[in-house]
Amino acid sequence: MQEHCSRFDVTLATVAHVAGIRERARAEHTAETVRLARQQLERDGSASLSLRAIARDLGMASSAIYRYFASRDELLTSLIIDSYDRLGEAVEIADHGVRRRSDFLGRWRAMALALRAWAVANPAEYSLLFGTPVPGYAAPQDTIGPASRYTIALMQLTVEMEAAGHSASDKVPAALRRDYARFRDRFAVPASDEMMMKGMAAWASVMGAINLELFGHLHNVVDTPGALFDAVVELQGRQLFSETRPSGTDAGLRTSKSA
Repeated sequence: MQEHCSRFDVTLATVAHVAGIRERARAEHTAETVRLARQQLERDGSASLSLRAIARDLGMASSAIYRYFASRDELLTSLIIDSYDRLGEAVEIADHGVRRRSDFLGRWRAMALALRAWAVANPAEYSLLFGTPVPGYAAPQDTIGPASRYTIALMQLTVEMEAAGHSASDKVPAALRRDYARFRDRFAVPASDEMMMKGMAAWASVMGAINLELFGHLHNVVDTPGALFDAVVELQGRQLFSETRPSGTDAGLRTSKSA
């Protein structure tokens, strides 16, 4: 009986070992597929993404790659989630790098600069996220969390501004109030509708400046890289801070840009 149990234990250990090897191999193949897909994205654009071409680069039969991704759309989703997560992480790291947490203007600048820096360093991925939609692709629900990550970082800034006494009194349209209520329920960000609208309007202006620059719409208009973006960041940041700060305070507008 003891010998039988010993053999059984050895068998289980062997099975676990083999399973571990297979899982590691699968993880390595998956990571390599994503890496090659990102290269293909940079070279040919998202609409040309091809699992068969990636299989050729991996030196495997085209049918074998479907063990790792069931379809082109599944691979696209993986790329989108990974890109959103890395963008969100870059914005969060920039925010956390501002040590004086009450320096709201400095934090705003840091997050906006991190967003543009990531876009400039990863133009193909930025285009995948914010450029022309991929024909025939519909993003699934599991992209929503990663896609909202960089926005939540900004919304958290507005929450902390409100806690410090900042407020806004702009009229919020009823449709936006409904959307903001759903946003709060989903992500537990307790910003008021008024501050949420103020922050998102500023964020939209920054995103617009990045899109105009990266997609070539400023050619022969503003040719200095980042010039319009820098101006938008300063203008929107000062409006976001000065138009909402408690009356009688002006600290923070003198904060150094190096904060």
